[in-house]
Amino acid sequence: MPGADTLDRMPTVLVTGATDGLGRALATRLAGEGATVLAHARSEARARETIGDLLDGPGDVRLVTGDLASLEEVRALAEQVPDRLDVLVNNAGIGSSNPEGRALSEDGYELRFAVNYLAGFLLAALLRDRLVAAAPARIVNVASDGQMAIDFDDVMLEDGYSGVRAYCQSKLAQVMHAFDLAGELGDAGVTANALHPATYMPTKMVIASGTTPVSPLEDGLEATWRLAAGPGLDGVTGRYFFGTDEARADAQAYDLDARQRLRELSERLVGL
Repeated sequence: MPGADTLDRMPTVLVTGATDGLGRALATRLAGEGATVLAHARSEARARETIGDLLDGPGDVRLVTGDLASLEEVRALAEQVPDRLDVLVNNAGIGSSNPEGRALSEDGYELRFAVNYLAGFLLAALLRDRLVAAAPARIVNVASDGQMAIDFDDVMLEDGYSGVRAYCQSKLAQVMHAFDLAGELGDAGVTANALHPATYMPTKMVIASGTTPVSPLEDGLEATWRLAAGPGLDGVTGRYFFGTDEARADAQAYDLDARQRLRELSERLVGL
């Protein structure tokens, strides 16, 4: 694990969306390997309902809470993180199924863009100094191979909303964010990568959408664990992976002008 060889302690890892599916599996594995795991849930009640056994188990698992649909709560979540953080895994997200139609976050932003991307963008910014203090450290954005270019004239999808487009746009934004972080933090010893962990794992998100699972959860767990804690990824940064294989993201992810526009927009939206 990053930090385990160079520090007189096991690493501390923040996993957002740790109450189900991939996030829960990753938190469980890391805790079993000796890491201090900050397991994120929307609320303590939600955590006790879903991961009470993990919180009360033998590993060092600590609950952190915050609704990622609220930037105020994202800031409060960051305050629960200790002064040194070895790994940030931005895993929490909302899928593409949207029978309710277009929805907004508490701050008035398109909900999937806010939860899947903006929350992680702000969290990484707020925890930057803590990650640098723990270097070598890592940031992992759990994205998707489902990506669509961002329309900067209608980022909030007010015209012709589609849940699939909202999801795919937010996931591409996560990849672009990881690429930017790699450039910003490389000299500070913090790596940043994004991945599509696996295709349609049997998570609540996938099952709720009516989609038949394709990949076992173990495939996504292995791919995500590898980026978060695998020893072979020391120093690897600014990459996008499909499972455990390096891959190409949507072309917009490599467009420096587009990434700058997204970064500047995001900074305004979150108040940085």
